[in-house]
This record gives sequence, structure tokens and C-alpha cells, in this order.
Amino acid sequence: MFTDDDQLLSDERSEVLFQWYAVQIASGCEKKVKSSLEQRIKTLDVEDRIKQIEIPQTPTVKLRKDGTRLNSEEKIFPGYVLIQIKTVRNEIGQLEVDDDAWLAVKSTPHVINFVGTEQKRHYGRGRGHVKPRPLSEKEVERIFRVTIEQEPVLKINMAQGDKIKVLNGPFKDFEGEVVEVSPERSKLKALLSIFGRDTPVELEFNQVQKQN
Repeated sequence: MFTDDDQLLSDERSEVLFQWYAVQIASGCEKKVKSSLEQRIKTLDVEDRIKQIEIPQTPTVKLRKDGTRLNSEEKIFPGYVLIQIKTVRNEIGQLEVDDDAWLAVKSTPHVINFVGTEQKRHYGRGRGHVKPRPLSEKEVERIFRVTIEQEPVLKINMAQGDKIKVLNGPFKDFEGEVVEVSPERSKLKALLSIFGRDTPVELEFNQVQKQN
């Protein structure tokens, strides 16, 4: 996890910096890439060039069909991982990602590319080289602050228009249609047929079951 160290670390003896970069990866492969890259860092002997690999996540609580709750985590940026990498100054004074670190990341299975600025080709057709863009200190602080301070969000697989059945309470066994979902309050509003009329009723998530 993000440490108390500054996002930009400097080696007093040289122009060596460590900055955070966003790397785009194949959908659903965040954990695979993190695990694979952690192993490759050791195998390729670049532990002094890649400091941290993170998948920013926030806590969530998923409501199961039987009404029980499952503590989980939800990715803030699906399809991306954040990596803190050694950055060096080139011959004209510009900061660039260390070559060995860049190669270790780029050649990892399921990695698509660094997030950055595309450098146009001087000749021919096709896409140019993408120059990795480091995240700003404010971006890094905001992202990791969210992962620490975010209150758990209750997730439920229901949306407006879904058919539901009430499991308990005064409207037990009534059936209706969802007209509004309020995750932050763990409640939803549904139209139930009461005395032959559609009546809006507010219900807790764990009071209802989605009908097929």
C-alpha cells in the first residue's frame, strides 16, 4: 500500500527518482499482472528499479440473494495498475522511465501500454511510441486517500425496472417493480400492488429478492 514516503523519492547521490505511472492492462487481468510482475522483478533483477505495484480498491459490501452480506473490494480503475518506477534524466535533462524497468513492465503478459503521450513517427504509418507520463503528486495523493478513507459501499444487483419479491416485513410475499435504487442508504423504492393500486414503498435491500 502507499507508504508515508513522498510520491517522488530522490537519491542524493544521483538524478534517480521514483514516480508513479498508470499502466493499461487487459480487462480483468489486474491481479494476474501484479502477481506476474512481482515475480519478474526478482527474476530480472530489477528490484531496485520498481518499488511498488498497486491496484487501487475501495471496500464494498455485496448483498447475496439470501440476504447475507459479503465484504469485498471494488477496483477504482478497472483495466489499470499503478506502478512506482525508477526514473532517470536523459542526456538532454528530460526525465524518462529506466529502460530495464520499462522493458520488465511492457513485456509482462496482459500489459497493453503505459499511459502517456504518443510520440508521432517521423516517417511511415502506424502508431508511434508512447512516452510514459508520471502521475502528479496530487493525483497520487487523491487516489490513495480514497482507498483509505472511502466508507464501504453496499452493492446490489438491482436496477430500475427489475421485478422483486418482498421477503419479510409487513409486505412479505408482495411482488413489485423497482423504481429507484439508493445504494448510499441501502434502500430501494418499489411499486407494490396494494388494494389493487400501485403504491410506492421504500424497502431495505435485505428485504427483497430479485425475480427472474
